[in-house]
Amino acid sequence: MKRLSRIRSFECSYLLYLMLPVLLLSCGTEQVSERGISGVWKSPESGWVFHIEQDSSYSFYHKNALSCILYRKGPLTDFGEAIEVLGDTLFLKRGVLSYRFLRSLELPGDCGLALPPQKASDPMYNFEVFSQTLADHYAFMELNGIDWPVLYEQQRSKLLSDPTEFRLYEILEETLELLNDNHGYLEAGESFYERLEALSPPSETGEEQTHLKEYGDFEVANIVSEVYLSEEMTKESSLVRWGMLNAQTGYVQIKTMWLFADLDIPESRIEQLGYVEAYVEAFHALDEGTYIDREVAGIREIMERVMADLKASDRIVFDIRFNGGGQDAVSFEILRHFNDQKRKVALERLKGPAGFSPIQELWLGTSETPFVKPVYLLISPQTGSAAETLALASQSLPHIRRIGSNTAGALSTALEKELPNGWAFALSNEHFMDTKGVLYENKGIPVDYNLDYPRDRQEFFRLVAEAPGADLEAVRAALEKLQQQE
Repeated sequence: MKRLSRIRSFECSYLLYLMLPVLLLSCGTEQVSERGISGVWKSPESGWVFHIEQDSSYSFYHKNALSCILYRKGPLTDFGEAIEVLGDTLFLKRGVLSYRFLRSLELPGDCGLALPPQKASDPMYNFEVFSQTLADHYAFMELNGIDWPVLYEQQRSKLLSDPTEFRLYEILEETLELLNDNHGYLEAGESFYERLEALSPPSETGEEQTHLKEYGDFEVANIVSEVYLSEEMTKESSLVRWGMLNAQTGYVQIKTMWLFADLDIPESRIEQLGYVEAYVEAFHALDEGTYIDREVAGIREIMERVMADLKASDRIVFDIRFNGGGQDAVSFEILRHFNDQKRKVALERLKGPAGFSPIQELWLGTSETPFVKPVYLLISPQTGSAAETLALASQSLPHIRRIGSNTAGALSTALEKELPNGWAFALSNEHFMDTKGVLYENKGIPVDYNLDYPRDRQEFFRLVAEAPGADLEAVRAALEKLQQQE
């Protein structure tokens, strides 16, 4: 999936500058119906049920025709200012995406009822819930040439012949792979993986083979920025590096579109789990909207330093070639520092059981002192998810040109779900398009100057990391060609 363990969820895609007014939960407003916000609300595109009681507490469910699973509950203040009610429609804002919920007369009968343990763990029942969710919400059956009824019967028959939890896991993983879902993932939990590992035969040892070095994305990014930066200006950031490429040209490298939030993670958890896993644990304790707001606040603080340092540059080279994504809201926050007027930059729609939602327009906010001199965005096949969102939205800004190769083509938001047995999974349920309705899933965002990078991850990383000077020269040549056209 385009994801590192459960981290891909934030890869997630979500909308920061959707121009909906915000309802302050603590204040009255004429927009709220006389019944207030208490009651049952159903999201037709996401399969969520939101039960609000006494305008103060909530229960949140994953619902389809076969199941209703309690996801979380708590005080309504968990959502801060992310909820707005207009008549009989509730909007829940998460980053850049606003999910709609329609008022319902009552809570579905199966919501809030505990399943018998035998049914909750039954492999066939879990397969059916998983399959129903895919049928309801997967957005790329047609694009990827999937005959879902045929695939469903094929996978179901495999499980019928061996209905165990281990076979279930194999089939669900295989199904996501056959769907070619760029954001699909399955996570069964630590205890399951321990049991699975115990059943696996020991690996056979043969003659040692010589392997080519494998690079990580942060590792390659650091190698490149060391060569590109003739003058380093980076302050208090390991995720963003900036400075001068030469006397007239600034350089900014963004390594990721998440990990910017201040989550007050205890040092003991970092020592126990490692920073990334401790970070994931901390943000899952928050409502997603609250967490994304903190990500935006973190990147905003960094970008204000970046733009202050580079404002006198004649141009900026902006490098997201090794950025696998994170939060779309982070991308929008970065890009608004290069935007001088409110602009429509994208369209999106979500897939539900009855079809796609109405199209929403996504708008980019502005900066008081935007950089509107030439910007050259470096992208590659390893520019993924939320980083692709930045690349797509940049097409609406006339002073930005793109250099490199088409991005990964994994733009959809990941819709997270849970199975009755507690396993987590996600699927792509969004069409994320440019302002003309062009869909870039699978094919990626195109460039203005093609450097023909390999699409294989390690082949591309080795090409750049083992000859960063040659990479810089290729980029310089592209800059000269594009500047001659201006």
